[in-house]
Order: sequence, then C-alpha cells, then structure tokens
Amino acid sequence: MKNLKTLMPFLVGMLIFYAPLKASPFLQDSDQDYVEYKGEVINSNNEDVIVNAHLSVNETNISTVTNSEGKFSLKVPNGTSPATVNISYLGYQSKNLPLSYFKPRGTIIYLEPVVEELSEVKVYEAGDARRLVRTMLANRGDNYIDDPTQMTAFYRESISKGNRNVSLSEAVVKIHKKPYSDFGEEDIELVKARKTADYERLDTLALKLRGGPFNTLFIDVMKYPDYLFYERDLDNYEFSFEEPTQIDNRYLHVVRFEDMNKDMPWFFGTLFIDAETQSLVRAKLNMNVDNRRAATNMFVNKKPGGTKVYPIEVMYDIDYHQQDGKWYFGYSNAQLLFVVNWKKKLFNSRYFVDSEMAVTNWQPQSEDRIKKGDNFLNKRVVMADDISGFTDLQFWGSNNIIEPDKSIQNAIEKIQENIQ
Repeated sequence: MKNLKTLMPFLVGMLIFYAPLKASPFLQDSDQDYVEYKGEVINSNNEDVIVNAHLSVNETNISTVTNSEGKFSLKVPNGTSPATVNISYLGYQSKNLPLSYFKPRGTIIYLEPVVEELSEVKVYEAGDARRLVRTMLANRGDNYIDDPTQMTAFYRESISKGNRNVSLSEAVVKIHKKPYSDFGEEDIELVKARKTADYERLDTLALKLRGGPFNTLFIDVMKYPDYLFYERDLDNYEFSFEEPTQIDNRYLHVVRFEDMNKDMPWFFGTLFIDAETQSLVRAKLNMNVDNRRAATNMFVNKKPGGTKVYPIEVMYDIDYHQQDGKWYFGYSNAQLLFVVNWKKKLFNSRYFVDSEMAVTNWQPQSEDRIKKGDNFLNKRVVMADDISGFTDLQFWGSNNIIEPDKSIQNAIEKIQENIQ
C-alpha cells in the first residue's frame, strides 16, 4: 500500500465564520425532451427495500441506481419506447421489464433472492483464492472497457453531524475515463452543480471533504489496483473463499481478503469475481483505523488547536456493470465516520461523511486529446467551497440522478425555503 494518503478521502477542519446562503443562477433545460419514471425496488420475500439496485435501459447506456431507501428516478429520452429495462442486484434474480410497465410515480419492482444451490460444478474450478485474484488483476485490460470513454455521472456528497445534514453538494460531471490498461489518472469535468452548508449547526468547526468526485473515482479498484494492493505483494494478504453467489444470472466467486501488515491502517473486505471471466464485479472494502495517530495523519489535513480528530469507520463500495461483453465502472460509495474531541469539553461530536457517484450514461471519447477548460476540476477541489447555489426542482433537467432520500430531500426543501 503506497501513496494512500494522496488518494483516499481526507477532511479539512478549520475555524470559520457563518455567512448567509446566497443562491447562484444556473441554466435550465428549456424543453422537456425526456420522460421520468419513479418507483422503488423491493425484496419479494420480506418487502425490504433494495439499496443500490442497478436499472439500465437495454440496448442503451442509460442507467441509474436506487437510493438508501430503495427508490429510483429514471429519465429516458422521448421516443425511446418500446424498450426494456434490466433491474439487477447481487444475490437476486435479475428482471427485464418493458418500459411501458414504468409509471411517472409509484412503480414497484420486486426482485426474488437467489435460492439455487451453487455447486462447485456450476461455479467453475477456481483453485487457490490468491491465484484467482492475481488472474483478475492480470486480465483487466481484456475484461474492461479498454478505449477512452466519456462517462456522464451524478455525484452527491453530504456531511452530517449526528442525524442532521450540515453540508450537501451535488453535481453532474463528465468523467474522461482512460483505458484500464493505461496507468494514467483521469479527468473530471463539471457540467452543473449545487451546494450549501449550514455552518450554524457546525459549532465552530467546519468539516470539508477535499477531492470531491475524485474520492469516489479513485475507488475503482481495477483502474487503480495499486492503492489497494500490489500484484507482486499479494503474498502479504490472506485470501479465502466464501459461499458463491450470482448477479444477472452470472455465477460469482466471493473472496474475503485481509492485509497481514497491521502496522498502519489496513484494508480488509470482500471481492465478488465473475466465475467465467475472472472479472471483478463488486468490491466491499473496509479500513481498520484502530491506530488513531496513523489514521489521523492519513485523513486529517488541518484541525483547530485544542481538538483531536480521528476516523472510527472507513468503508468503500464499488460496482461494475457489463455492456457488450466488457465491464465498466458503474457506482462507488465512500463512507467515513469521524470523532471530534474538544479539549475541556465533556462530550465529543461525530461527523458522518457520505459521498457516492453513479454513472448514468457513457459513450466512446470522440477526441484524441482532451482540451481542459475552466470546468475541469482540480483533484484537491472542495465542493462545499468551489460551487454555489440551490435552485428549483427541475434543476437537473434530463440528467439521471440518484433519487434523494428523505433526509436529503428535507434538507433541500429547507434550503429552498430559506432562499425564497
């Protein structure tokens, strides 16, 4: 694990003065050239909601994911019908539904959990778990999109103190994705964005996430494997098989891993690897941050005097989706829980940072070389400082976004009330 501090999300704490919120105008889509469908995805057995289920319009690159309450918003261009929509999630039977099934509001989609016994015959012969991971890394140039690609994505970043949202940033961005066989870093271009921060709820401390959408982009394990583990250092990790599962009628090996070097904050987690192609389909990563001093040095860039700031939970999630036999980056999420201890104060404060990005469309990159303009983001961007303003409900136009959950929606509504 090298250069981890330069890529993983880190917070900036600083003393601030409260300033009243000001809204900035944004261009709106003048014509509604799309149809929007809303609903939720539910477990058919117990009616629990399914979080981060993937919905994609077949024979297009249009997609979205469900939010933390299982709800979705899917926008498709006028004239797309007739079409079918694929709904999938790990451990469930995928479903294809005609677009005519969907309604502007109240669409209910039930997915059935996989109940089939996955025998060793069906999941292929994997052999040694470490060898499987080594093959997974070696085949990334063949199994993933290996042409320059322009992806449209929705990014959301929220910071809450206790159960109250104190900072919220959202953006539609273009990711200029390089081939998976290319070791170069990628660029992000801002399309439109909005944000606010209620500093009155932050006492005298403002926590800000530096890096914005890059934090979720760099979780792409197959593009940036060196920031999780080096292929030549796989002997420094323990690997073991768990019960296999499936997604979209594909069988998956489930591999648990754990770093054996525990001197510094260390990774452990689960890799879901396609049995037929040895492609990574999903990864759930956790970082052990029991070493508070090292974790603070890794994540905290600045803090006021008289405070101790350290992470107590660090979790990452990454999903890949398949199109025309190739896998591509589809969704990522980073969640960090921080404790702030003030000197001479009896109680501490807890801040939860949640950032997620979902690819909603993509196409081959048309230009050989990208000309960077003012809309290209710096990798040290602080979204809460560098963008401004909330506006009306039609702000996003035809762009697919992650449907806001209740807490985020309530925060947005209060912001709009304050603006009015």
